[in-house]
Amino acid sequence: MGILDSFERGLERGVNGLFARTFRSGLQPVEITSALRKEVDTHASPVARDRVLVPNRFTVRMSTEDHAAMTGLGDGLIDELTDLLTQYAAQQRYQMVSPPVIALEADPSLTVGMLDVRSASERVEVTWTPVLEIDGRTHRLGARTVVGRGSEADITVDDGGISRKHLEVVWDGRRAEARDLGSTNGSTLNGARLTRAALPGDSVLQAGRTRMVFRVVPLAAGDHR
Repeated sequence: MGILDSFERGLERGVNGLFARTFRSGLQPVEITSALRKEVDTHASPVARDRVLVPNRFTVRMSTEDHAAMTGLGDGLIDELTDLLTQYAAQQRYQMVSPPVIALEADPSLTVGMLDVRSASERVEVTWTPVLEIDGRTHRLGARTVVGRGSEADITVDDGGISRKHLEVVWDGRRAEARDLGSTNGSTLNGARLTRAALPGDSVLQAGRTRMVFRVVPLAAGDHR
């Protein structure tokens, strides 16, 4: 059982990341989770219809007493906070330029039970890059990317229900389009038969037994994912 599991049913309080508890036991980890979620919600910035960018660096300030209690839980607390925030961002379809970084700081000006969260985004050059997620792997796409079973495909999938050159994704730098390449068993886009169609973010392509999710993700300069 993780550090935060026992607090999942706890009452979450807070306004704009700054709030106080009404009982004596001091700050609880679930309240940090709640404050982090509120912080990303507050600073979510739509950059396109299906692209919302959120901060990825967080400083959580608390009283000296609460800081001692939280840091006493060890590195596992930061790991779980990071995992939970990453999961929340994915659920909300938020995107970060890189994985979140969370720091806990003591602030003598804050009383026990009070919490203040500040956030920022890395100042890096970001480009929006199309990817296909297949079987847990993320494949970056080019201007024209062919998916199929054969070695001549740009992305090779081991699936007997897929043709050697099954479908392609075309990207013009802003928009994507999916095209079936006359495959034997056909393709679907979000459950509908695919011949040729626009491909919005978070679309699901199906070919044979293989499910592929198309996304447009932020990629920081120097990131070679």
